[in-house]
Amino acid sequence: MAKIAYILLCHKDPDAVIRQAERLTATGDHIAIHFDARSSAAEYQQITSALGGNAHVTFADKRIKCGWGEWSLVRATLNTLTTAVAAFPQATHFYMLSGDCMPIKTAEYTHRFLDTHDADFIENVDYFKGNWIKTGLREDRLIYRHFFNERKSKRLFYAVLELQRHLRLDRKPPRDMQIRIGSQWWCLRRETVEKIFVFLTQRRDVLRFFSTTWIPDETFFQTVVPHLVPRDEIHDRTLTFLMFSDYGMPVTFYNDHYDMLLGQDYLFARKISPEAQDLKRRLGLLYAARDVPFQISGEGPELFKFLTGRGRVGRRFASRFWEKESTLGRERELLVVVCKKWHVAKRVLERIRQTTNVPAVEYIFNEEDAALPDLGGIQTTVEKRSRHRRALMRMLFDYYETDRMMVCMDPGNIELLEDFAADRSVTRLLEIECTFSDDYLIGHAMRVGLAGEQTSADTFARLLPTIRNDILFESDRIRDAAFQNHHRFCETGDLEKNAQALAHFLSIPHQTARDIIDGPQLFVD
Repeated sequence: MAKIAYILLCHKDPDAVIRQAERLTATGDHIAIHFDARSSAAEYQQITSALGGNAHVTFADKRIKCGWGEWSLVRATLNTLTTAVAAFPQATHFYMLSGDCMPIKTAEYTHRFLDTHDADFIENVDYFKGNWIKTGLREDRLIYRHFFNERKSKRLFYAVLELQRHLRLDRKPPRDMQIRIGSQWWCLRRETVEKIFVFLTQRRDVLRFFSTTWIPDETFFQTVVPHLVPRDEIHDRTLTFLMFSDYGMPVTFYNDHYDMLLGQDYLFARKISPEAQDLKRRLGLLYAARDVPFQISGEGPELFKFLTGRGRVGRRFASRFWEKESTLGRERELLVVVCKKWHVAKRVLERIRQTTNVPAVEYIFNEEDAALPDLGGIQTTVEKRSRHRRALMRMLFDYYETDRMMVCMDPGNIELLEDFAADRSVTRLLEIECTFSDDYLIGHAMRVGLAGEQTSADTFARLLPTIRNDILFESDRIRDAAFQNHHRFCETGDLEKNAQALAHFLSIPHQTARDIIDGPQLFVD
């Protein structure tokens, strides 16, 4: 029966490392841990003290200071793998993990799977033809030597790269090896690992080459294993379920992804959010369980591509209760009042409330303390309201039991305006144009933190034109967007024209609109 030695590379959260090691060894498997030498000695001591008495746990003989994209990650992996091979002679498989990985199958299922498939599992595609790299450097990762970390020493990294390009110091990969690339989360059989160690003692040139490539943890094992093992004994895939966005960022899993994860044809998943404590608890219990049936659907990657490819429609995996729909509803009408002077818009809204029965909410996407009913938590912060804007408005429509709703927005909320205008509901826009005195702009600057009580007159003289231009720019953007059903009335405009704009906006008689806006106090600061 398969017995696994997990190779764990980690650099933080010693409590989580301890729990992960205890979880994986409780069913009889082993784990070899490399805790980054950049991390504190106290944290490493905490781990070794907690796990030192566990016969199924060992630690890399030498800790390495690791950096993303560096050879140090491969060096740390080789050190830990060497320790694991010596410490666990009964181990049949060596499975690479990170601290963000969690099992999504039982140990029973995992062992049975490895017994059934006598092969190495390592993603490996042709480096130059496989289109595996989506962004950033490609050929330059290999043909030039990299001595600095791109993230930590960006200027040096690219300066040395440009110098090599200028001097034509490019090099060729080892001629007898086809360079391949893939995920670093592999599972290799013991005989394969032993072949790798023998090969590396004979081919120091391969070590020298990869040690100065960029991101070698995606190419080193992926190239060496197919060079040593027949193709029919390699499955070109990882057993760890992970997905990346179009920008190359790993997709993170949360508490509500439990059922989706269990349905994937993988043994582990990465990357589990540190905040997903309930998901970690359930997956931890799952690993030790027995006789658990799994319905493998395997739709995760394609479903992710489908949903993210549809743009901003408000849906994703295992959507929260407020994200199950993506539109306000074809039959609904959203009335948006846009005004930079919030107090003016609020006055208009109050007069509309007194004249019509249209429910209205004020600057809910701008004011943290805007009056809102309890909607299950989605209303608690401006950031949440903006992120789930369509869902929030849909719930407000339901709360007020109406198909017409009015809301105030700042002209700077152009993204929200565009989003609502693109909805299948009817969106009407009323832009209220105000005049801005210097005194008002000074007060505005102080309210938003651009100025204070001690700000000098010279500073205000330089600042006010900029603020005024920003306000004009926001208004121009709204006009350039060419929204349908866009109506406008102005503080300095004719009363009859303003009333006509309001009447069209609200679909009310002209005289009713005139009564709403008639009066000297509407635009008073």
